[in-house]
Amino acid sequence: MANTIDNMDRAILRLLKLNARRSNADIAEAVGLSPSACHRRIRQLETEGYIRGYTLIAGGRDELPIVNVLVQVTLDRQTEDFLARFEHAVRQCPEIRECFLMTGAVDYWLRVEADSVDAYERIHGEILSRLPGVTRINSNIAMRDALRPRRNKL
Repeated sequence: MANTIDNMDRAILRLLKLNARRSNADIAEAVGLSPSACHRRIRQLETEGYIRGYTLIAGGRDELPIVNVLVQVTLDRQTEDFLARFEHAVRQCPEIRECFLMTGAVDYWLRVEADSVDAYERIHGEILSRLPGVTRINSNIAMRDALRPRRNKL
């Protein structure tokens, strides 16, 4: 697959996007592959960065606190080479959940998930500040997701 995906891979990704908990056997049947061939393709898509983890979105948030940090990153240069090296490095960091190339005053917006503010401090020092070409990092810690209802804590 060497960094290119075909229609079969796209079909697998569409099914996983709709329901990441769908069994390998169900996916294989839906796309017309054997379960072992489907499993190999899914593992390859993970290896190549098309699939980056399986995330709990709802339920259990009280037991699993997550700190969301919105990070603005400015690079030394905006050449294709610099952008490509930065984006490749970002794909290797599972804590970075989203990465957007931007117009305007900063080059990238990242959404980083951490278990705590202390954990984010480690991510900032050991990962973000060492990404290729980074000259400035501005971090903003989200207090809460205003689109999700608050849960009453008794």
